[in-house]
Amino acid sequence: MIFNPETAPQTAYYRGPLEAAAASLGIKVEWAPVRETAQIETMIETLGRDREAGLVVLPDIFSTSHREPIISSAARRRVVSVYSSSIFVRDGGLVSYGVDLTDLQRRAANYADRILKGAMPSDLPAQLPTKFEFLVNLKTAKALDLTVPSTILTRADEVIE
Repeated sequence: MIFNPETAPQTAYYRGPLEAAAASLGIKVEWAPVRETAQIETMIETLGRDREAGLVVLPDIFSTSHREPIISSAARRRVVSVYSSSIFVRDGGLVSYGVDLTDLQRRAANYADRILKGAMPSDLPAQLPTKFEFLVNLKTAKALDLTVPSTILTRADEVIE
C-alpha cells in the first residue's frame, strides 16, 4: 500500500478494512509511506523483485500528482497495480476501483445550489459516495503478460483497449 503520510491522513481509515480483507485471502499487507519521487521508484523496484507482489495506490493528492512516475515505475518493474481513481487507468495503469468523481461533483453542485438558495449547511445531511467505477486497461494487461478473465471484463464499467 503506497501512500504519503503527510498528505493522506485518511490512510488510517483504510488500514483496518484492508488488513482484514487481505488476511481473509491469506495476503500479507505492507504499508509503504513515500514522500518523494525517488522513494516511489525504490519502493516499486523492491516490489518488482517479488513476482507475487502487487501494489495498491491509496487515494491522496500526492499519489494523484505523482501518478506518472508511479504508473511508469510499475510498468518497468512489471508490478501489478490497483488504483483508487480512473485517471490512473486512463493514463496507463492496470485496474482501478473507486468513487465516480463526476457523480460526486454533480451531487456537490446540488448542495451548493441549495446553500445559495438559503439552506443552512448544518441542516443538510452528510452524504457518502453512492456510485463507484471499475476500469481495466487491456493494453497494460497485455504489456504485463496478463490475461484478464471475461468475468472481470463484463463487470468493468470501462475497458480500455
